[in-house]
Amino acid sequence: MTEKRAVLVDIDGVLTVSWKPLPGAVGALREIRGAGLGVALVTNTTSRTRASIAGVLTGAGFPVTADDILTAPTVTAAYLARHCPGARCALLNSGDDIREDLTGVRLTGDDDTDVAADGDGDRGVDVVIVGGAGPGFDYAALNRAFGRLQRGARLVAMHRNLYWRTDEGLQLDSGAFLVGLERAARTEAEITGKPSAAFFEAALAHLGVAAGDALMVGDDIESDVLAAQRAGITGVLVRTGKYLPETHRAASGSPDHVVDSFADLPALLGLGDGTPSAQQ
Repeated sequence: MTEKRAVLVDIDGVLTVSWKPLPGAVGALREIRGAGLGVALVTNTTSRTRASIAGVLTGAGFPVTADDILTAPTVTAAYLARHCPGARCALLNSGDDIREDLTGVRLTGDDDTDVAADGDGDRGVDVVIVGGAGPGFDYAALNRAFGRLQRGARLVAMHRNLYWRTDEGLQLDSGAFLVGLERAARTEAEITGKPSAAFFEAALAHLGVAAGDALMVGDDIESDVLAAQRAGITGVLVRTGKYLPETHRAASGSPDHVVDSFADLPALLGLGDGTPSAQQ
């Protein structure tokens, strides 16, 4: 594994849970960076901006900056710029405002209006963007999205995650609601975050490495690990976060490697003395 040049790392469930560092994660990331490997934190998190994520992680001791972080919103913005330039988009997302990471995306209000500087006003919504679930995913918001889809809007989702791990246990995510919207509106979502191939391609381009030179570390066997392996990236599954033995057994494939936690990654890579990083 010493030939690898870069590491892609999921954040939630791998480095942190509810934004609190997992044992050994800070030390392991320091060791990986100290060895000169490229690092990209690749996350479907839609509750914080890149700058906010970097601030929280830096405060916890992780050696990262906002430039190291690739989020589903940033990839979504790039996707919409390529495939739906100028589209009027409605955002269905719960959590902090992620609009600053949706650079160039023209977002409407809840009343479907978007009065532009040129006076081009109420023409409805072209794209419904689904982010992450939470209290904002109430009936009114979902029904409003359903109505827009019935009127012909495209459905673009940042991910299909069914749940994620918090310090209070597993919590439902937007993938559980996305299936209902697709069935009810008789449409299929275009996925921009993990497990889409485009997301991993963007991460590799960001690091400037080929797929064979990188490995992906995640707690979601399907969206993180197997999706990365389909893109030619070595996959490493950690037994933390949302990892469940039954999900592992029922998966559609096998990870290249399985470790107990991110603290074990330096040893897997052949760094240091081959023992897990200190618990810090």
